[in-house]
Amino acid sequence: MIDILKIAKEFRIGGIPISYEHFGSGHINDSYCISMSPESSPDYLLQRINHHIFTDITLLTDNILKVTKYISEKIYSSEAGIPFAELHLIPACSSGFFYKDSEGNFWRMYNFIKGSRSFDLVPGPMLAYEGGKAFGLFLNLTSGMEAKSLEETLKNFHNIETRLEAFRKIRSEDPCGRVGETVAEISFIEDRADEMHTILRLGRSGRLPLRVTHNDTKFNNILFNSNNKAICIVDLDTVMPGYSLYDFGDAIRTGANTAAEDESELQKITIDLELFSSYSKGFLETAGDILTHDEKAHLAFSARFMTFIIGLRFLTDFLAGDTYYKIRFPGHNLQRARAQFRLLQSMEENTDSMKKIISDLCKLTF
Repeated sequence: MIDILKIAKEFRIGGIPISYEHFGSGHINDSYCISMSPESSPDYLLQRINHHIFTDITLLTDNILKVTKYISEKIYSSEAGIPFAELHLIPACSSGFFYKDSEGNFWRMYNFIKGSRSFDLVPGPMLAYEGGKAFGLFLNLTSGMEAKSLEETLKNFHNIETRLEAFRKIRSEDPCGRVGETVAEISFIEDRADEMHTILRLGRSGRLPLRVTHNDTKFNNILFNSNNKAICIVDLDTVMPGYSLYDFGDAIRTGANTAAEDESELQKITIDLELFSSYSKGFLETAGDILTHDEKAHLAFSARFMTFIIGLRFLTDFLAGDTYYKIRFPGHNLQRARAQFRLLQSMEENTDSMKKIISDLCKLTF
């Protein structure tokens, strides 16, 4: 049994840790909210980093330190009153900003933003709008950073060539004998594979600028206050060089979906155009001034792309034996993949409407 409170004491915290509770619903890391004594002491968020996925903890930590420091300086130097709460790592007692326990686990600690909450599903258009503003603001705040000053924490994270290559290799090897039950899903992937190279081709041709991007813009990575105003972007493990389309697309994948990411009743899954419109409006209000014409022109497509690539990754992990994503039951990754592909179908059916919404908001013709 891991002694969570003992681990918490390995960081330079104010007060005495007295209790904890599991926090969040992430697939990768384990997070705990640490309550402190006396009551006037701040609370903290302790995380066990999945070092099997993030293999270079020093590199990972350096990226987070650079981005949080840059954003904090922007917040404090702004006369406009940027409505973001500060997020920062807590130093370890030994040295640096992470602690390695006797079992080889890596831990880090953040300040806990009290009174904040997150949503796995978007409650309505107003919160979708707030979420769009938040991720747009994150992109705007980091727009002055040199993207290449950050390292890739996960190589080729959204690289469709690499993801398809990994998928085809696992499909060919079929190590768990699962290919036979995924014939329809495999066909679905191959039918769309060529179109899904669009963003990569635009980037390589120089038509999309390389930016500091979050790369995991699920709606539950936004913290809201009690007034439902977005106040912070969290889960910075995948902040690295990338394309803005990745961030927008993944946000729509989770933020404008009418069902959960792993919904088993596929008929419940569709793209909610009202949520899409609200999120897009907020995003363009805060990021629109820094986006190029090509970025704006491909925002609607980016939602299809990110839904495709996440579904591809879920299916690849299922075929490989569920080695990457945490699962709650056998077949969970296959269920996740099927849910993503149904959402993608809904986006395809509504492509013209999605493109018109973006065009109207940008007041541009694509």
